Amino acid sequence: MARLKAVLGSAIFLIVAPGTVAGLVPWLISHWDIRPGPWVLRVAGALLIVAGGVTLLAAFARFAWQGLGTPAPIAPTRQLVTRGSYAHVRNPMYLAVIATIVGQAMLLPSLPLLGYAAAVAAAMVSFVRLYEEPHLLATYPQEYADYRLHVPGWIPRLRPWSPH
Repeated sequence: MARLKAVLGSAIFLIVAPGTVAGLVPWLISHWDIRPGPWVLRVAGALLIVAGGVTLLAAFARFAWQGLGTPAPIAPTRQLVTRGSYAHVRNPMYLAVIATIVGQAMLLPSLPLLGYAAAVAAAMVSFVRLYEEPHLLATYPQEYADYRLHVPGWIPRLRPWSPH
């Protein structure tokens, strides 16, 4: 039952938060109006969108399945999630959302979307530094301190980290 609640909660939060930030707002900015641009830029943008989407879905699933919770602060995980993409980088969801927005900016191409991606990135980094990291240190003191020591926040490590 706990896992089912976590899956449903994560699905709802996925639609509300990243769905708004990486879907609705970019559409409001660009109306997804594809303008002429270099094909290489478009292909790279499409690849970023796909990679961001896959990474985001996998991270959300891991929160529900491994952590028995959601990414939403009101329904957090019961344990620290450190496997999957989290073994490479501490913030894969945020990176996936940013990659998706940058990918849209490249695919369309759209400078206003690129500016929006920069603003979203700044907001996410601030949220992580001011709220999320202190909260995780308070909730999982030794486990998160060790994890933070070995896994970078924003630039993924090539080999996955394992606490064991």
